[in-house]
Amino acid sequence: MGIKVREQVKSLLAEKNITMKELVQMLSARMGRDYSLANFSAKLVRGSLSYNEVLIIAEILGYEIKFIDKNN
Repeated sequence: MGIKVREQVKSLLAEKNITMKELVQMLSARMGRDYSLANFSAKLVRGSLSYNEVLIIAEILGYEIKFIDKNN
């Protein structure tokens, strides 16, 4: 399946010099709910982030999500 969600998020965080704890704090503020570091880490391990969470994480890190047609 390629790169796992956890490793991909950790790689993006390293590129932006942001810690997982900082990301969790920013995500909590954006989503209007409390995320604990342990809860968020467990979601990464399970690969159970919601699409909305992924979009917000991408926005926090300065990325955008694009769908690319693999057939073209």
